[in-house]
Amino acid sequence: MRAVVIEKPGEITVRDVPDPVPGPGDVVVAVGACGLCGTDLHIAAGEFPPSPYPLVPGHEFAGVVAEVGPGVATGVAVGDRVAVDPSLFCGYCRQCRRGRGNLCENWGAVGDTVDGAFAEYVKVPAASCYRLPDGLTVAQGALIEPVSCAVHGLRRLGAEPGERVLVLGAGTMGLIMTQLLVAAGARVSVVDLAAGKLPLATELGAAEVATSVPELPTQRFDAAVDVTGAVPALEAAFGALDRGGRLQVFGVATAEARLALSPFRIYNDEITVVGSMAVLHSFGDAVELVASGQVRTEPLVSHTAGLDEFPALLDLVRSGATIKAQVTPGGAA
Repeated sequence: MRAVVIEKPGEITVRDVPDPVPGPGDVVVAVGACGLCGTDLHIAAGEFPPSPYPLVPGHEFAGVVAEVGPGVATGVAVGDRVAVDPSLFCGYCRQCRRGRGNLCENWGAVGDTVDGAFAEYVKVPAASCYRLPDGLTVAQGALIEPVSCAVHGLRRLGAEPGERVLVLGAGTMGLIMTQLLVAAGARVSVVDLAAGKLPLATELGAAEVATSVPELPTQRFDAAVDVTGAVPALEAAFGALDRGGRLQVFGVATAEARLALSPFRIYNDEITVVGSMAVLHSFGDAVELVASGQVRTEPLVSHTAGLDEFPALLDLVRSGATIKAQVTPGGAA
């Protein structure tokens, strides 16, 4: 089969690789669509420490079950249209046994630590597959994983009706988070350096938008969510918090990045800083949110390309010119 392979940081090829073979409890999915994520940029650059090389990336995907391995229960069958939770938790470490598998001491994920879905086919645990409801396309199904990350993030943030919430970044995650916050009753302000992305934020419920925090009419916020992972954005979000405010670090930064935050202000204003890591017991809820239309995904896909166009598409994503870019390998419709 054809697949994108990150041979080593900075070196990407699209080439033939062996077809995946399902082991006990596994299925092989013919990939219909796979989204490019900021994490993929970090993996391509060698900035995501868990990733080995060479690696087939791709963790936001949906498709059709093409083959079922031995020992798979009746919950999934050949021909099922599925979205896949890429999480690979060990199940036995201290964090897993506390119900916090996203903090697993042996954490892994399809497309991050094992071969993923920028390929015609991908092997995954059958238990990670969620059937797509009728009416959802595979392109929408490939957005369920980012929605599930945002659902976990919203739970960590604990937004309440009437709160003023600042969202830094109007890409895919910022626009999904905006929709969830609005549905929770918050008044949402969205900032992105790219002015062209802001009209969609307004369409999806943002009360105000701007290209910088000082341009916003609202100047003090009960909570702020940074989806960019950029240090200047995080520091601007911290500075805009009201006393008692909460800062969520949602975007992925490099492991070496450092913030300059006032410890006195964290103490004196009782500021809470909270992280949100990937998916945790949120994938099923994300399926329902997308299927019901409570989270609109169809406006988010701005660019689509085939496998061979992956390197150029990656550069386009890196430039900030996309919202959600998806690869359609041709394995499933």
